[in-house]
Amino acid sequence: MGHILPGRPEGKPDQMSPIRAAAPATVKSGAMSVTRTAQSAGRRRAALAGTPFGLWAERHATPISIVVAMALFLYDAMNLAVQHFGLNVLSVPQLIVALVLSVVLCAAYVLRSRGPRITPLLVYVGAWGYVVLGVGLSPAPLVLLGLLLYFVGARFGWRTTLVASVLVGVWVVVAAQPLLAKEYVRIGEVGVIVLTGFFLATIGLLAQSRRGHMTALQDRADQLARERDAREAIAAAEERARIAREIHDIVSHSLGTMVVMADGAAQTVASSPEQAAHAMERVRDTGRDAMGEMRRMLDVLRDDSSTSRSPQPGLGRLDGLVDEARQTGLRVDLHIEGEPVALPAGLDLAAYRIVQESLTNARKHGGPLLSVVTVTLSYAPTELSLRIVDDGAATGSTPEVPWTTGHGLVGMRQRASAYGGSLEAGPRSGGGFEAHALLPIEDDR
Repeated sequence: MGHILPGRPEGKPDQMSPIRAAAPATVKSGAMSVTRTAQSAGRRRAALAGTPFGLWAERHATPISIVVAMALFLYDAMNLAVQHFGLNVLSVPQLIVALVLSVVLCAAYVLRSRGPRITPLLVYVGAWGYVVLGVGLSPAPLVLLGLLLYFVGARFGWRTTLVASVLVGVWVVVAAQPLLAKEYVRIGEVGVIVLTGFFLATIGLLAQSRRGHMTALQDRADQLARERDAREAIAAAEERARIAREIHDIVSHSLGTMVVMADGAAQTVASSPEQAAHAMERVRDTGRDAMGEMRRMLDVLRDDSSTSRSPQPGLGRLDGLVDEARQTGLRVDLHIEGEPVALPAGLDLAAYRIVQESLTNARKHGGPLLSVVTVTLSYAPTELSLRIVDDGAATGSTPEVPWTTGHGLVGMRQRASAYGGSLEAGPRSGGGFEAHALLPIEDDR
């Protein structure tokens, strides 16, 4: 007796087809996922900005940069005008060159995000142009170099930031020499300017570190949200698969029983009307029971609540299941070995469905040679053994064993594995089929 691997032939519908009505839940889940992604992006931007003002400043970074650049250019232009008209430091050509440098530096600051590596170099070279003209500590190069030190610290590593800070410090010292010579500034004030540059670069590094930390936290939150969604999707898929197995077992068993009873009633309606009427009553009762169980399953599909209108069947109703099979004319022998114990509801239902599906398969695929089905329940301290044996069609009598690849055996295997058990099923050497399930019960009691 070998293991039967579950499978589905190509072109056949899968066992989830009875519950395709639940598909809108998948669409809803996808829409919620898209919404959650958009919300996550918004939270990420807000987290990086830190405050409502920071978020507003991030959204309007370009207009703010333009306003700052224009204000700085006007202030620098007034300073250059004083250098030309008031102090006669700059000639007209020098003034024109200085104004052009001021425009270039301010424009480079506005476009810094488009060239984060070129812009600091361009501003630094332009600042040396001011030194050549003799107005090194003019507002435009001084302020822009400080702002770009923050920009470099926020964009690049500490080594690059340190090099940039040193280079700017050298520029400040060299640019301040004419003012130091005329005693317009003191050496201490120049030192403060250099330290301010290092301070701005440090703030940029801290901003970059905080942004990386917030990004990592947001990525972690997004990952946890995705994992939660995945768990919910898996749980929903498992629940749909469970309901599909229930519906399959109910429909397969009940309809099979009804067909056999209806055939018997049709053959005996003329010779034995009372027996035919009794058989049709059994058909009616079986149909009502099937409708009740189907209604309970559909209620679960329509409502997330786990309430049901009647308790799930278990091994306590096994006698009724056997009697129902006997009503179809099939001989069923039931043997119980060991001391029966109370089983958890899920395990009890799984054992009942395995026996039910085995009886259905025996009746459907046993063929004309089928005469008896033996059901044996063996209770052990740690496991429950279910063995269902029939004497129906032998392996050599049919070219293919149809029920070994159907959804019924797949459902039986899934029920057994869900509780850590196993199921073996296959043809017997002497004819017929045997299904043997082992279900552990020690941890569930």
